Amino acid sequence: MPYLPYTEQEKQRIFREIGVSSLDDLIQSIPSSLRHPQILMSHGLSEIEVQRQVLKLGSRNTATTDFLSFLGAGSYEHFIPSAVQEMVARQEFTTAYTPYQPEASQGTLQVIFEYQSLMAELTGLAASNASHYDGATSLAEAALVALRQTDRTKILVARSLHPHYCDVIRTYLAQSSYQVEEFGFLAHGGLDLESLQKKLTPDVAGVILQTPNFFGGVEDLNGVSDRVHANGSLLIVSGHPLSFALYRSPGEWGADIAAGEGQPLGMPLGFGGPYLGYFVASQSLLRRIPGRIAGLTEDADGKRAFCLTLQAREQHIRRERAGSNICSNQALCALAACVYMTFLGKQGMREVAELNVDRAHYLRERVAKIKGFKVDLERPIFNEFVIHCSRPVAEICKKMMAARIFPGVRLGDYYPEFKDCLLVCATETKTGEDLDRFLEVLSQC
Repeated sequence: MPYLPYTEQEKQRIFREIGVSSLDDLIQSIPSSLRHPQILMSHGLSEIEVQRQVLKLGSRNTATTDFLSFLGAGSYEHFIPSAVQEMVARQEFTTAYTPYQPEASQGTLQVIFEYQSLMAELTGLAASNASHYDGATSLAEAALVALRQTDRTKILVARSLHPHYCDVIRTYLAQSSYQVEEFGFLAHGGLDLESLQKKLTPDVAGVILQTPNFFGGVEDLNGVSDRVHANGSLLIVSGHPLSFALYRSPGEWGADIAAGEGQPLGMPLGFGGPYLGYFVASQSLLRRIPGRIAGLTEDADGKRAFCLTLQAREQHIRRERAGSNICSNQALCALAACVYMTFLGKQGMREVAELNVDRAHYLRERVAKIKGFKVDLERPIFNEFVIHCSRPVAEICKKMMAARIFPGVRLGDYYPEFKDCLLVCATETKTGEDLDRFLEVLSQC
């Protein structure tokens, strides 16, 4: 919004209305030494100069619209139907904030209710909140729920979970007496169930794992929930939400909580945000869910109405019992997810998921035929897979980018044992020509 300064006459009128003679009189409660601190700055720029400078800085960015992108690793380039943007751009949604007076915010409450209903169906669990800021914070909140529910002290995290998620969980618990411990993965990146079993001690509150995992592999979780629950622990499953439309959902795997990143459901990449962290739990954890839950009811006239069924925030209940203070993002980001899922429907989401599987499998099978590159053709994947390179990954990336292709994510930045590997993603946005272009350039690297 442009800055429009007040004229001197306008300032004097404001002062008269307030009952002061000057700005110093208005802020006299502030110590004089703090009122006009010396700030060493260069000469200011005009509005035209500022605009030019901002545009110049912005032109240094390279977007996925400029390059052919095969990046993934938690942020995905999916097609967003025009209906999504049309709805989220409506003034009544873009100007709305958290419903502090819920009964007067029927539209916002309905959006939250519809979003929660859709997420519960998608994940196979009973109750969803109105979202967290991103997948990482959602998983961290899930860890806190497990710790509070079981009154234990340790969280087990699969090493195949997104490394950034692990970092955020550790940050959440860093200044507490709680512990975070990892269990390993096998050579192909899948869960090491023996490692998990050895670390399932009586002090473990919850186990966090991801499917599809960080490497794109779809995990077989048969028997995992039995092991975890036999130890008295909670099972927390994360994953790409579109994959739940095709593969078994967290609820079908016996998870107590599903938590992760909802960005694939109608949100652009946007330099990493704003995103949406979904959080869905079993009925037994209803009172532990952080944030708020919207419910359907009737008003005094018997008409359909919406209300806040649960709002476990520090403003409403004792601070020590409060969950996360989630205020600002859910109304708009949850709306985007809600419109996206409604627009596609159950069959549409399944078809999009199948396209992701098809694109990734097509690319993987053909990369396997290129000399100098290896892939695991046996592991089931969703839209990502690992390429083992016989040549330095940095050189391959440089050549691919010279051809205006983002080749993928360098796994060595996260896992030393995968220093010669690329994590490559292919979603429904990639055409056959796009995939063949990737293969053509890769074969020349």
